[in-house]
Amino acid sequence: MTGENGKGAAATKAPRIVRTVAELQRLADAERAARRRIALVPTMGALHAGHLALVRAARARADRVWVSIFVNPTQFGPHEDFSRYPRPFDQDVALCGEAGVDVVFAPSAEEMYPPGAQTTVEVSELAKPLCGASRPGHFRGVATVVTKLLAAAKPHVAVFGEKDFQQLALVRRLVRDLLLDVEIVGVETARARDGLALSSRNTRLAPEVRQDALSLVRALEAAELAVAGGEDSADELLRIVRCVFLQAKSAELDYAELRDPRTLEAAPPRLCTPTLLALAARFPAAGGEPNARVRLIDNRVLHPKPGPEERP
Repeated sequence: MTGENGKGAAATKAPRIVRTVAELQRLADAERAARRRIALVPTMGALHAGHLALVRAARARADRVWVSIFVNPTQFGPHEDFSRYPRPFDQDVALCGEAGVDVVFAPSAEEMYPPGAQTTVEVSELAKPLCGASRPGHFRGVATVVTKLLAAAKPHVAVFGEKDFQQLALVRRLVRDLLLDVEIVGVETARARDGLALSSRNTRLAPEVRQDALSLVRALEAAELAVAGGEDSADELLRIVRCVFLQAKSAELDYAELRDPRTLEAAPPRLCTPTLLALAARFPAAGGEPNARVRLIDNRVLHPKPGPEERP
């Protein structure tokens, strides 16, 4: 995995590592005073080619690219994988250097959540469905930490991946609702050669279940093929998706839902406009832990053919 971004010598320069909010804000003030645009790429580390695609998108939109690396404890539930989440910090910094990142912001939990912190941010309706239904409190943690990162970095633009579609929708709503002066950019999901969406959690999959994990991709493709053939029944599309997962013995489907891409409201029984198909499933983790599961998500926006009354 390389981070070449076509910037020549700048691609090999080690990024500046910043640990405190105060230092980052001073840097942001200096860059803004010099009329340089700042792009922020928020991450939890364990960087891969998907993150580097976000960095490239950020570089195309700004003079300075900053990457935050912070495994946010408030978005993990009590039985989720916070303690096992990979933290290869030195490797992440090296990849950032290769990709031409200017600053890596790597605060401690105490820096982001000072003792006695009481304030949280919640986007009420967008946080309810999909991952919000199965991960109570997750999006409160996401909204809170993103607000803090935007306040710390003062970026002109922040870049997020479309794989986390609900998160992207939530961040866009948050920025609109709180009148924050930052552009939010979504970047297409990066995938491995076999089609699996790149994720830091992929490394925790047991090797023998990789093919079962591809049920996420196969289900999206099956639904897209059906829609291209004229299928517009929500029930039938979800039946097709569930049939794909029934063939993956180790897969545990969390949800398969059709939603409006903007509001995340449930799709109508007959699809007539672009519709989000969102999936989440769990698979056995490597390492011999009998009950350990890796939760993966994926999505695709389906484009049903217009009905007779909608055609020109």
